Amino acid sequence: MKYLIGIDIGTSATKTVMFDEKFNVVTSASQEYPMYQPRNGWAEQMPEDWRDAVINTLREVISKSNVSAEDIAGIGLSGQMHGLVMLDENGAVLRPSIIWCDQRTQKQCDEITEKIGKERLIEITANPALTGFTASKILWVRENEPEIYAKCRHILLPKDYIRYILTGEFATEVSDASGMQLMDIPNRCWSDEVLEKLDIDKSMLPKMYESPEVTGKITKEIAEKTGLSVNTVVVGGAGDNAAAAVGTGVVSDGKAFTTIGTSGVVFAHTSEVSIDPKGRVHTFCCAVPDCWHIMGVTQAAGLSLKWFRDNFCGDFMEMAEKEGVDPYYLMDKAADKIPVGSNRLIYLPYLMGERTPHLDSDCRGVFFGLSAIHTKADMIRSVMEGVAYSLKNCNDILNEMGAEINEMMACGGGGTSALWRQMLADLYECDVKTLSSKEGPALGVAILAAVGAGIYDNVKTACDEAVKIDKICSPNKENSESYKKFYGIYNSLYSHLKEDFKDLTK
Repeated sequence: MKYLIGIDIGTSATKTVMFDEKFNVVTSASQEYPMYQPRNGWAEQMPEDWRDAVINTLREVISKSNVSAEDIAGIGLSGQMHGLVMLDENGAVLRPSIIWCDQRTQKQCDEITEKIGKERLIEITANPALTGFTASKILWVRENEPEIYAKCRHILLPKDYIRYILTGEFATEVSDASGMQLMDIPNRCWSDEVLEKLDIDKSMLPKMYESPEVTGKITKEIAEKTGLSVNTVVVGGAGDNAAAAVGTGVVSDGKAFTTIGTSGVVFAHTSEVSIDPKGRVHTFCCAVPDCWHIMGVTQAAGLSLKWFRDNFCGDFMEMAEKEGVDPYYLMDKAADKIPVGSNRLIYLPYLMGERTPHLDSDCRGVFFGLSAIHTKADMIRSVMEGVAYSLKNCNDILNEMGAEINEMMACGGGGTSALWRQMLADLYECDVKTLSSKEGPALGVAILAAVGAGIYDNVKTACDEAVKIDKICSPNKENSESYKKFYGIYNSLYSHLKEDFKDLTK
């Protein structure tokens, strides 16, 4: 029996999971780390925290498994997208990583649009210039920290920094690289035109692979630290959402998933390049070779509920500790007693600006309609509904683009909530399914590793073995009709507040 490891370097924690070749979980481990916000709208993490978490969880998983190192055939890497990791000539980290939800780079986005042209930029990179993407972060460092930029010799994404730690190789793959805004998306390669116009040295960028391709093997140093074998291959892997797509079997046309993690995503597979000329959703290369995906993103999905929990739900957290349950379980129970529409309370989930459909780094979170009748439970449900409204915005645009979605999966931490899944089914007006496996991106990249290690011929064949449906949540027609009224108000609020958001930023 051969074994595979999927490593997911997330925003809140790294999770490492070992699977057998039939994709049954053998054992797993996770380690959390902080996010730093030096200023309002900024977000950074220490790459060394990711490194330590990966090494520690690998060591734990291997020691608990009693699996021979030589039987671990491959490792796949997944991770938060868009983060900027800058290394010097010796491979040392030069500064904290500016991560995906950071909003400091609007000025640099304007420069990118001016230098390349709005329409041309979308033609090449399939997306408008966005504050979350990597290219604007590179320009920000060059303009604001020239002494750091002068020392930079390697630019990597979070999971690709981990690849360097594990293998010594500077490499990336097409799905994660798609979110850097430096790539020719239709042709699946770095864009010489974009790099030239932005004056970014191509030699600083890693070699690019397809997601199931082998990018290197474990170094002797890492083998000694973790118990791995130097013969274990590390494949390209995928950005977190592309990895989740593989882990949920969304690898052919007509299939889509919604994930509620720190951010939220609605993601549809396509075998043809499909680009929204308005730039409201993203088109990236996906983890299936020669295919793409379109996706809408809610910046603060699970983050909204976590923010509310951490700041206002100390009582739920204390009760949960006493009862030995998750605080979110108790919050779910409280919210489930509140009617659709949260007693006329609407939440806008713009804690970190927003991507889809507004592309606005200035908008901020709002509770609209708050009155003396409202309780904490109303507010919890309102947060969950506000996130669901934002995800429906994403789904509406994918439908507009002609994505004929006939199967919607739910994943991510929020996808484990039956209440949240019901909200999605009611708003999408279609069945929302979950899988028997809860490993998401870690399973997805383990599937890619199985292909790279030669255990399976291709991604679809491996998915057929790995992906099994667990629950199906069907829409409630009465709820769907009620939600339409609140969704209409939700959609009107942004346009009414847009200029006020900008004034507040000033």
